[in-house]
Amino acid sequence: MSEKNITIYDIAKEAGVSAATVSRVMSGNANVSSEKKERVNNIIIKYNFKPNILAKGLTQTSRQLIGIIAADIENPFYAAITASCSNAAEKAGFTVMMCNSGADYDNQVKQLDKLCQQRVDAIIQLGGLPDELVSDSSYVKLVNKISETIPIVVTGKIDGSSCRRVCIDEEKAVSLIVEHLLSLGHKKIALAGGRLDVTSTYEKYQKYLEILQKHSIEFRPEYIIQTGYTFEAGCKAGKKLMNLKELPTAIIAVNDIAAAGVSRAVHETGLSIPGDISLASYDNTFICSLFMPQLTSVGYDYAVFGETLVNTAIKASQKEDTPLIQKIEPKLFIRESCAKAKS
Repeated sequence: MSEKNITIYDIAKEAGVSAATVSRVMSGNANVSSEKKERVNNIIIKYNFKPNILAKGLTQTSRQLIGIIAADIENPFYAAITASCSNAAEKAGFTVMMCNSGADYDNQVKQLDKLCQQRVDAIIQLGGLPDELVSDSSYVKLVNKISETIPIVVTGKIDGSSCRRVCIDEEKAVSLIVEHLLSLGHKKIALAGGRLDVTSTYEKYQKYLEILQKHSIEFRPEYIIQTGYTFEAGCKAGKKLMNLKELPTAIIAVNDIAAAGVSRAVHETGLSIPGDISLASYDNTFICSLFMPQLTSVGYDYAVFGETLVNTAIKASQKEDTPLIQKIEPKLFIRESCAKAKS
């Protein structure tokens, strides 16, 4: 028998056992008699048998594979999380199967189906439909069906599902940035970008209102500009704010990319940052260091974020108890884009 062509079934036949028994011996399962184990191991040594990784996966309960669906891999925020997830998975002996959904409904459904066909141990979904303030009922049904066999961990929420959540403490993130601007004397603070039908943005908005009320600061609805999460969305929001009769003294962008768009809009009007208007944002990605001046931003420990997502997914796949909700602590990174408000 050729060493090159030998299979687990050949070993089982020669040893007089089932293929499942050979698989158990190779995986170190204790539920095999010492006599059978010795016969199987002798034949494995005889032929210098090294199992094909894929074939091995087909005979084991776990494939050591985690599926990840990201809303937009080109967004530095998602790029940072997926990279940290990949690193954490590798340390745990798992492989990552990556999907980029583009936040499209049909894509997310197709990718969930694809990951199920690949028999991943768990699925991590970053953004997309789990970000919606009101969960889509058809998606909830699909997720609940999948969750019967494959656990799903999300960075947002899916109401009516048993998904584990690993999400940013949005309220604390807002408090850090708004309180910092207030300490610099700003009272005319605008929010640029995002959409209020997205959970994280809605939570930011609610906390923003709460802080204004706490400090007896007038709420100006014209300072809330919902345009989305891209560079173009930031430009659009910035231009709208620059056209107001009474300009804000500080702007908080929904993320670093949108902040870049806001910055362009401000500079196109001939104003400066932070001389005329202070600018801050969320996510603290590498983009912050590309700004002139560098951007103040609320960020997170992405290594911890990724490890928490992956460890939760692995434990859930192994039927271990895990918290339903875990929050990632934010931190304010103060740089030169914010200054004291002009009196």
